[in-house]
This record gives sequence, structure tokens and C-alpha cells, in this order.
Amino acid sequence: MELKGKVINFLGDSITEGAGVSNHAENRYDNRLKKMYDLAEVYTYGVGGSRLAHQSVPSANPRTDLCFCGRAYNMKKHADIVVVFGGVNDYLSGDAPFGEMNDKTPATFCGAVYFLMNILKEIYANKTVVFMTPAHCNYNGISDKQVSPRPIKKPCAKPLQAYVDVIKARGKELDVPVLDLFENLGLDPNDENIKEKYTVDGLHFNDEGHEYIAKSLGKFLTSL
Repeated sequence: MELKGKVINFLGDSITEGAGVSNHAENRYDNRLKKMYDLAEVYTYGVGGSRLAHQSVPSANPRTDLCFCGRAYNMKKHADIVVVFGGVNDYLSGDAPFGEMNDKTPATFCGAVYFLMNILKEIYANKTVVFMTPAHCNYNGISDKQVSPRPIKKPCAKPLQAYVDVIKARGKELDVPVLDLFENLGLDPNDENIKEKYTVDGLHFNDEGHEYIAKSLGKFLTSL
């Protein structure tokens, strides 16, 4: 795919919002991509703490409960490409059940991924919709290799790999390209050296980490 002159919407959480980045206009991954490929425009819809699935118990900060499925309707409709980057908050702090692959509504994580992919394909018919999986994380003592221990989590909660696998499986099912950052970004904050060099806290990437994301995404989009 040729990216020059394209308009891209970015739907995401705090990483897409730019937490950990020194200068959003210069260093956040969406704006890096704009400069790298001479995009016409990028529109960024990142809300820190937000999840794909609905939250049943309101959070202390109501803004974090603005789930991806609801916000999908409020983006620019003339975009050529939509990039969705989320799921880590569903893993860390979302109270929605993990769900099953026959779920179709945002009440569970499995259902939310299905619902979101479908609605974006409908809104942006004949355009390109892609998802990026969560990358590895080690945040506040929680390694992605374990189930999040936060009290709000349901007993069916799983390690981050399971959430990644749902996004990949739904992508195959619904013909939505998925960039697997968990497997392919090459940055795992469970390694203390990586954590210190490329993140600010084991979850949010610094300027160098955002450069990695931009390069990975650019390579992926141009391969489509």
C-alpha cells in the first residue's frame, strides 16, 4: 500500500494518547509515521485507561470508561485507514469477562473485538482497517505472563497472550489485518534493560519506543 497522501485515524489508549512521550508532535508514533511517509493527516483518538470492552463498574475517572466500541462512531469518516491499538487495559484493569469466541457484543473482551472490527468495516467500507495487538508489558509489578491480580478482574481473566490471540483470531475470521506487536515489536519490558531503555514504566513507551512502533507499523501498512 502506498501511504503518501493518506489520512489515518488512530483509535487507542494512553500509548496512542502519548503517555511517556517528550513531545507528541515530534515523537509520538502516529506523528512519526506521518513524517516518515508524507501522510496528508493523522487524527488521534487516544484515551488513557480506556478498554475495548464495556466497563460494568464505573472507574474513579469516568473518562477511562469511554470504551473503543463507543468511540468508534466519533472519528473522521473520510480517513483512508483506521489503526486500532488497544487491549492492554482490558487485560490489566477491565472488569468485563474475557468471554468466548461466539460472543458478539462489547460486554466481553471476545465480543468487543468482534463488534469493533465489524462496525469499523461497516463505517469505513472499502477503506483499510487494521489492528495492532498489545505489546509486552511489565507494569507496577505485573508481568504480562501472569493474570492481572487487580481486584476488579473476573475469575476468567487470563495472561496478556490470550487477549493478543483473540485479536489475531478475530482478524483472520473477519479479514482484518493484524500487526502482532506482542510477537514482532522486539521490545519486552520483562527484560530490565529493555524496560529502562524503551519505556517509562514498563507499559508506556518513551520516544525511542514510539520510534519502534512507527517503524513496525509503517512496514506493516506498506506490505498490505
